[in-house]
Amino acid sequence: MRARAIILWICLLYASTLVAQVGEHRNDFSIGFMGGYTMNKMDFVPKIKQSMKGSPMVGFATRYVCERYFTTICAVELELQYNNLGWQEVIEDGSGNTYKRDWHFIEMPVLMQMGWGRERKGLKFLFEAGPQVGLYLSGKEHRGGGEWNPSNRPNGVVYQYGKDPDRKFDYGIAAGLGLEFSSPIGHFLLQGRYYYGLGDLYDNSKRGDFGRSANQTVLVKMTYLFDILRTKGDNIK
Repeated sequence: MRARAIILWICLLYASTLVAQVGEHRNDFSIGFMGGYTMNKMDFVPKIKQSMKGSPMVGFATRYVCERYFTTICAVELELQYNNLGWQEVIEDGSGNTYKRDWHFIEMPVLMQMGWGRERKGLKFLFEAGPQVGLYLSGKEHRGGGEWNPSNRPNGVVYQYGKDPDRKFDYGIAAGLGLEFSSPIGHFLLQGRYYYGLGDLYDNSKRGDFGRSANQTVLVKMTYLFDILRTKGDNIK
């Protein structure tokens, strides 16, 4: 119920942004591509000790700027990205084992974006937030450190080994900050973002092994956008 309430609140916020045009109207549409680096952990209950697992990411982005309200530039950004998530365990039971799990996802964030600064030529500060969904594609285990011996794992948590996710659909909330430099040849964005998974990927029922198993992701990326539609006007700077 809590997750549904958060998503409903964000949808209402989008609706108010798109419908209630009380500022200066804009009709700017841009498309482009992006690349960056993802650092992921899994929020497990029972707890599994981990370090951040890093991996490159790539994707495509579209953005529609709909309004300037006083000094705030309002837009909606939709992205489609490929990410290698999963987790990397810190094993301290004396076995010498190492373990890393790759989980390959296609993800789609839909973000409300607010900016302050220059629209066409110069620098702009960005804040963005909204829902994100993902689809699990495939996975792979990496076991190392000699003979595999999971018998002494803390709390006896070994259910994750050799087990694919029970649910392939992921959803949650993403939010971040960024800087954008706009020029005659396009928009260059540097963004940092945090994703909080609301959906559990392993079964969290009474028959399941984990009470929680959700992605927690930090993302740093560069995006390049070029304009397809631009609002006309000599007063837009």
